[in-house]
Amino acid sequence: MPPTIQRPLRIARSWIVPVTLLVGCSSGPPPYHLQTKYSVGDPEFVQTIGNLLGPPLVAGNATTTLVNGQNIFPPMLDAIRSAHRTINMETYVYWKGFVGEAFSKALAERAANGVNVHLIIDAVGSSDIDPHYIKTMEDAGVQIATFNPLKWYDWTTAAKINHRTHRKLLVIDGQIGFTGGAGIADEWLGNADSPEHYRDDHYLVRGPLVLQLQSAFCDNWIKTTGVVLHGAEYFPRLEPVGPELGQVFRTSPTGDNANMELMYQLSIAAARKTIRIATAYFIPDQQTIDLLIDARKRGVKIQFIVPGQWIDEPVVRPASRSLWGPLLQAGIEIYEYQPTMYHCKQMVVDDLWVSLGSANFDNRSFRLNDETNLNILDARFASEQSMIFDQDLAKSKRITYDQWKRRPLHEKIADLLASIFNSLL
Repeated sequence: MPPTIQRPLRIARSWIVPVTLLVGCSSGPPPYHLQTKYSVGDPEFVQTIGNLLGPPLVAGNATTTLVNGQNIFPPMLDAIRSAHRTINMETYVYWKGFVGEAFSKALAERAANGVNVHLIIDAVGSSDIDPHYIKTMEDAGVQIATFNPLKWYDWTTAAKINHRTHRKLLVIDGQIGFTGGAGIADEWLGNADSPEHYRDDHYLVRGPLVLQLQSAFCDNWIKTTGVVLHGAEYFPRLEPVGPELGQVFRTSPTGDNANMELMYQLSIAAARKTIRIATAYFIPDQQTIDLLIDARKRGVKIQFIVPGQWIDEPVVRPASRSLWGPLLQAGIEIYEYQPTMYHCKQMVVDDLWVSLGSANFDNRSFRLNDETNLNILDARFASEQSMIFDQDLAKSKRITYDQWKRRPLHEKIADLLASIFNSLL
């Protein structure tokens, strides 16, 4: 049997799926019908993404890529410790351990010194948080909200089990923002140097885009607490600091927020040369598979990097593998990352358009979770992301159509059984 990363018992996909089967799952919107009309480099693409889906792309931003925990956590903690007025943080994963304790102490220290600190943690993703962290922070004045808490006496709990906040947001004084794939847990420590340390990216954002990150946080703070955070301490005037044009794209299964899947599909339809996608969970639906195959027929080179034998959710690998046949047969390249769990979430189209953040390439991110992606239209930034992608590619194993077709019988059976749950994963 392939190895899995051994963890303490936590509420995860493997726990959610059987509950979902009992209460049902929404079928979602009908299939989209998209025509290929323009490329990501054409003005029509920016107009469409910024108006059909929104919010409008804004200029003047600078984004710094933080690769792996050793480069992610220090600047986040430094930013927290430098806060003067406000700290807003939202995360899916907040677990006990060295990282959780460090963030709890830093947030508590700032709150004790008069900074307004707000923290949203997900009831499912952060089920392993140490209660001592909660007490330490609340005693210091940190305001903590739990997203969609699960209560045994609430008959709507089962129906709400699928709706999680998967967002990872940190905004300091309304001026510096962080987003990406990293959770607050020791699994993200180090430099992807062992199977116990995830491979992941996070991003430090400066410029007007920070206000859109702040808006994404405030959206869920309002939904969770009813309290409106506003004023210059949250939304200061920000001057341009860099060349990047971008948007913070947030989605939710409730309200009027835009559709993450449609954003990905519009990007795929606008590709002319290359599509590079890194994702922790790759379970596309049929309409997305068809769009990818259509793009390949147009001559677009398409590459995916997904987790290999090291994966935190074992059911996802066979469920994903069950869908690979038509993609591989069409010439789409799929690679499995070898050293450790691959948790990156990134799409680069034509070395110009980049989408990265919290969303995976699966139904849970497309239709069930609250997600936030940072979308950047900038050749220099896209080139940097492609270079990082290629570095990961060098540590990955390509799976050919012939290998997929000739996989052992027990794998084919496992793939078939896991595929039953594809719409729930």
